[in-house]
Amino acid sequence: MKKGRLFGAAAMLFATLIWGSSFVVMKDTLDDVRPLMLLAARFAIASAVLSLVCIPRFKKLDSATLGHGALMGLLLGSAYILQTYGLVWTTPGKNAFLTTFYVVLVPFMYWATDRKRPDAYNIAAAVLCVAGVGFLSLAPGDGTGIHLGDLLTLACGVLYGGHIVAVRRATGGGRDVMLLTWMQFLTAAVICLAGTLIFEGRPAIPAGRPLWSIVYLGLAATALGLFLQNWGQERVPPSPASVILSFEAVFGAAFSLALGYDEPKPRLFIGFALMFLAVIVSEVKPFRKRKPGP
Repeated sequence: MKKGRLFGAAAMLFATLIWGSSFVVMKDTLDDVRPLMLLAARFAIASAVLSLVCIPRFKKLDSATLGHGALMGLLLGSAYILQTYGLVWTTPGKNAFLTTFYVVLVPFMYWATDRKRPDAYNIAAAVLCVAGVGFLSLAPGDGTGIHLGDLLTLACGVLYGGHIVAVRRATGGGRDVMLLTWMQFLTAAVICLAGTLIFEGRPAIPAGRPLWSIVYLGLAATALGLFLQNWGQERVPPSPASVILSFEAVFGAAFSLALGYDEPKPRLFIGFALMFLAVIVSEVKPFRKRKPGP
């Protein structure tokens, strides 16, 4: 493996480690901070940091970039809202793995927008994903069905899928990715702050540990994580990059199990394994015959 590709893979893997830890940090912080306020602060910090990075780029800002960035922010902010409320009623490990539902959905969304039919691997991945959701969310003898937190997390996965499609269309015209990302974070921050004022009352962030958790989520899990992902994806091909990024769910589950949020039951491990396998099958297509090289 070339040195640049190795460093790129390491950067993305470190980003997934940060994101994996963020599920537990979010779960902990939600005991002291209301969900929309937490997200508003997280996105505000990330957009402020990115504003400093984008100072030399603002001269290239145009209405198309603002519009596409706002749509990306609407989808991303809405996805995070559902994911965070889902985390209130489910465990960090399940929240992390159920979020990866978007990886399986994206090919079907492209079918709707680009008329490109999903292949057999996409369909097989969807079946594996549904089975994984069943193992994670439906306990034997539990007649209540899928719990609210799991359902909200799955809905968040749908919006994440829509966000990926929107990002692809936004970046297809040669627009500045950093400016799009800045506008995305700013829009998400405004949406979450408006939600806070309407539904949660006056914004209030406790001092001490919750404040430092929000700073960590804004700087490390959002601003730094995005930079590491973008830097790494410039050096690593798409298929292995998607597998590396899926380790966010693995690290999320590991932190959740290690800190006692999830009980180490066989059903849970089977569900994790099925959903991770769905990601691999959907993105890597491991049994596809490769054409011989020149």
